[in-house]
Formats: sequence, structure tokens, C-alpha cells
Amino acid sequence: MAKVPVIEQCVVSDGFNQEFMIESLAHYLDRNKNLVFPHRHNFYHFVLFTKGGGSHTIDFERFEVEPWQIYFMSPGQIHTWEFGENMDGYVVNFHKDLFKDVLLRSDYLMMFPFFSGLVRDGVFVIEEEDRNLVTEILDRILQYRGDVSFIKASLLYLFQLLNRQRISSFSTESSVYNHTLLRNFLNLIESNFKSLRLPKEYAALLYITPNHLNALCKELLGQSAGEIIRDRVILEAKRLLVIKDYSVAEIAYELNFNDNSYFTKFFKKAVGVTPEEFRKKLINHI
Repeated sequence: MAKVPVIEQCVVSDGFNQEFMIESLAHYLDRNKNLVFPHRHNFYHFVLFTKGGGSHTIDFERFEVEPWQIYFMSPGQIHTWEFGENMDGYVVNFHKDLFKDVLLRSDYLMMFPFFSGLVRDGVFVIEEEDRNLVTEILDRILQYRGDVSFIKASLLYLFQLLNRQRISSFSTESSVYNHTLLRNFLNLIESNFKSLRLPKEYAALLYITPNHLNALCKELLGQSAGEIIRDRVILEAKRLLVIKDYSVAEIAYELNFNDNSYFTKFFKKAVGVTPEEFRKKLINHI
């Protein structure tokens, strides 16, 4: 069965460290000139653009490149790009277990919204007041990239710095609580979307009422809880439709639909086209 290409760390690494890589974006693109097809990574990946233009697509959402934009990707997300000339910045890849020996919580990275695997959280522009410090951290990591302990400490510092941009927008204790509750809901969806499809099932896991969950989602994301669950199922369907030899019936089974026709109706209602039509359109753009 054909699959979306999975890019291994060793393939794109500069050979210095198989668990971690940092490199100027210009040099990275020069070494990986053919890396323009849709692909997945089996590692965490982020890029900071300091100059250049073009676009990049993560999980079928397209973004125009602008200076000081940063994007984060978690293992499993689908990615491609179309960059212009004179691109530069920083690119960082690191193994999913890089922090395993220094962090007590295995899910620690999930505390940071940009590592949630949700595109809405993974692409943003760094605030002007933090730009010099961010580049200073990345330059120091480049300088001492042979020191694994320094790399780990510096990356965690960088993640905390970037996370501060989000936290600073939460003005009250109740606001922080609501965002934490929402994050827990999204994490539960990530683990259970194939088997749990009803908001009341997630509300029970969060020890709140379905009405509370729905109001929270409406307030913070502008969508109902049911729409958010549906969108995660649709995203997985789109990811699987990239696999050309994976039949629609197989995708329906993989996503725990009772039959192919119900899956097709579900997909068309959300996307506006059938799974086969979506696949044909996607293939024509590859």
C-alpha cells in the first residue's frame, strides 16, 4: 500500500547530530532542493523566516510567508512549500524523545499550544520585542550545537518565551482556566477522535456539562464542540486521501465509519466535495 512519504531525521540532517539539527534556512533549502512534495516528518520541526517570500501548507492550510513568521510541526502532519528566492532564517528538527531524559512528564511539549498538532496554533508572527532574543538563542544553539545539554535547555527556554505571547493575552485567572480546559479538550480529541464523536462523551471526560463545553468552544474558537470534533475527523480523512492507493472504503473503515456511503456523505457535507473529488483535485496540484 502506498503511503505519504515520511521524511526521516537522518535524511535531512546535516550529519552533525541525528537527534537534533539546526541550520540556516538558506543552507537547508540548498541541500534539500527536491523536498517540495507533500510529506510527513517523524520528528518535530520548526522554521523561523527572517527574509524571503512564498508559501507553505500544513495539513491543507496555506500560509503566505512573511518576515518573523514561525511555524511548528509535530510528527505526522502533512507539509509542502513553494518558496521564493533569497529565503533565510532558521530551521530546527529534533527527535520526539529529545527531552525524554530531562523531563518527568512525557507530554510536557503538549503544554505549548504550537506543539498541539493544530495548525491554528502552530503558525504565528513573533512579536517585535522578542525578535532579538529569539535570534540570539538560535545563534547560540548554532554555535554550541555539539552540546546536547545546552541545546535542550536553550530550546525549552525558547519555547517558554514564545508561549509567553499566548499567556500574556489571558488577562484573568478564569481566562487561563478556560484556555487550559480547551487545551485538554483538544488533546482528548487527538487521542480519541476515531472512537468518540459526541461532545457529551468528551464533556464527561472533562467533568463538565456538554453545554459548558459548547459555550467554551464558541467563546474561544467560534465553533461548537461538535464542529471541532468533526473537523479533526475530516483532517484525518484528508491526510489519508493523499495516499493514492488507499481506497475510500479503506479510509472509512480506518476512521470507524459503519459504511462507505455514510463516510462519503459526512465528508461532502463538511468539505463540499466527495472524497474522490477531493483526491482528484489534490493530485492535480501535486
